[in-house]
Amino acid sequence: MLKTLVSAAALLCVAMFTNTGAAWADDCASRGTLDERYCDADGDLLADVPANKDDWKDPSSLIFSYTPVEDPSVYENVFEELMAHVEKVTGKRVRWFAAESYAAQVEAMRSGRLHIAGVSSGAVPYAVNLAGFRPQVAMEKKDGTIGYTLELIVPADSTIKTVADLKGKRVAHVSPSSNSGDTAPRVLFKEMGVEPGKDYEVLYSGKHDNSIMGVANKDYDAAPIASNVLDRMIERGMLKEGDVRAIYESKPFPRTAFGVAHDLDPELQKKIQEAFLSFDFLHSKLAAEFQDEKGFVPVDYKTGWTDVRTIQKETGATYTQEGLSKLGRE
Repeated sequence: MLKTLVSAAALLCVAMFTNTGAAWADDCASRGTLDERYCDADGDLLADVPANKDDWKDPSSLIFSYTPVEDPSVYENVFEELMAHVEKVTGKRVRWFAAESYAAQVEAMRSGRLHIAGVSSGAVPYAVNLAGFRPQVAMEKKDGTIGYTLELIVPADSTIKTVADLKGKRVAHVSPSSNSGDTAPRVLFKEMGVEPGKDYEVLYSGKHDNSIMGVANKDYDAAPIASNVLDRMIERGMLKEGDVRAIYESKPFPRTAFGVAHDLDPELQKKIQEAFLSFDFLHSKLAAEFQDEKGFVPVDYKTGWTDVRTIQKETGATYTQEGLSKLGRE
């Protein structure tokens, strides 16, 4: 039976950022931007599985978490059937961890207390570099794509028509970790002559749903948000389609990546990916929640997250302990 992890603190009560990485990584010839505890000998930009089999983990219980892009409590029931399927395929008990921030999710995996996670697109490079996260799959839309867009929304009756009209306004960004909610608009809007934080006031809302409802209720003049979050909120009746209006839309970005900790037994990693790919998505609660999706497909971090990494580099993001502390700031 699936069990809820009662407290996030229970997962994070170990020393998160010690320098006691696996000894094999000390002699690593290729690491790139990965933390010093990891190595990337094959050049895929991901932490390699430890060379020493004694460092492989094969826990009796697997801890699963979904990105805190919205209220985490909403999703435990939604993912229950998938977690049960992972139990069936792996033979392991699966428990839920309700991450309350991007940083908490990354810290939990880095500490060895989180094994499977759905990580928000913008937080994926942090999880990869700081926590040894290895993306495996993403949800595929019914049109065959796996992307989402940045939408700049305003109240339906707002006089704001273009990005240029944001000057002097109060604009909600999500958090410094959010691709569509912060880093991408800082680069894309600046290219259009509007610099966030200089030409308009940036107010961090903490979550996409907070930004969306804040615009709908006119607490903010505008907000850059993820299109898929807005779609789901409208489908759930949290607001009407006519409550807000999109005045800008970006090119597609990759969506939430589901993957595993690098140091799980390689055979267990394969079974977890098999569970995602063999899951009967269309007849599950996930299909009811993510109505534009049809299932899981494999993803490649090196190619799929190129634009996200480029945007983060241009905004000065660092995949370090200091960068992670900014990741959780609201």
